[in-house]
Amino acid sequence: MLKWFEVNARDLPWRRTRDPYAVWVSEIMLQQTQVKTVIPFWNRWMRELPTIEAAAKVSPAKLHKLWEGLGYYTRVRNLQKAAQTIVASHAGKFPEKFEDILALPGIGRYTAGAICSIAFNQPTPILDGNVIRILTRIFGIAENPKEKKTNIQLWTLAEELVRHSTLNPQLSTRPCSHLNQSLMELGALICTPRNPQCLLCPVQKLCVAFKTGRTEELPNLGKRAATTARHFLAFVIERDGKFLVRQRPEKVVNAHLWEFPNHETTGAPTDAREVLNSEYALVVPAPEKLCTIKHSITRYRITVDAYQFSLKTAPAKIPGHWKTPAQMQTLAFTAAHKKILNKLTHASA
Repeated sequence: MLKWFEVNARDLPWRRTRDPYAVWVSEIMLQQTQVKTVIPFWNRWMRELPTIEAAAKVSPAKLHKLWEGLGYYTRVRNLQKAAQTIVASHAGKFPEKFEDILALPGIGRYTAGAICSIAFNQPTPILDGNVIRILTRIFGIAENPKEKKTNIQLWTLAEELVRHSTLNPQLSTRPCSHLNQSLMELGALICTPRNPQCLLCPVQKLCVAFKTGRTEELPNLGKRAATTARHFLAFVIERDGKFLVRQRPEKVVNAHLWEFPNHETTGAPTDAREVLNSEYALVVPAPEKLCTIKHSITRYRITVDAYQFSLKTAPAKIPGHWKTPAQMQTLAFTAAHKKILNKLTHASA
């Protein structure tokens, strides 16, 4: 694995540094997000917030704007809380002990292990989706990795592997870092969920799943949760060249992000005029359809139909803030409503 990684590792920007802050930011961004998506976000973040102190002090508005488009915004709020903890409790220096890192907000066992091994070359194990897939296939583990007993078994195997990597110093100057990263890389490039490239795999001869023809069966993750369809109507309301937007409150999904006024329908899509009348006491003869946005969040399949219209006076029952198109571009919007804003901008151009 170490020899394979030396030849096949992708040249990723966070691999050009051992700065634990930079490694930490990359690991948080990479949670449930593809590498190609993360690269420009990571580059921009490190340019705008190059130190832990900068991340601790940045305003919530800029924090969310830098993260806009990555989703799962609890990650970035926890990242700032952790940065503030490091400044307050560790004099601004990223801690090196596994227990201290694990105690930071938003950091679990996997992330702490990744930081310790990659930044500090400590023999700490990692276990994410890629590593689970590799280990269950190599060792032919048919039980569900989510079950406690199997999960403990996988963590034990991961720890044995990273500790074993230190036994032959001739293979790598940073064996713990490279071994864990080789597992990540193998899962991303070769041992993929579907159609794995087994003939190119450096550990093919050791793989039980390959020998027994079970690569497509493992890991055994059980049944997927059924998808749920949700439908929203969004209203792009213009008055004197400004548009009505609102900020989502604390402790809800996408807290602090901005959006256009919207209403979730139940069952079949509802007529926009009916909703405007019943929910907001607005009578609009014929709101114009701006666009339909479709996207997914976990098991939800979401459709947003956006309508636009103009008013001469502010609607009494729709709270919010009136912003120019230029002002809206500085705000961090939810994913669907950012797409609506882009459609609006293109339509007005």
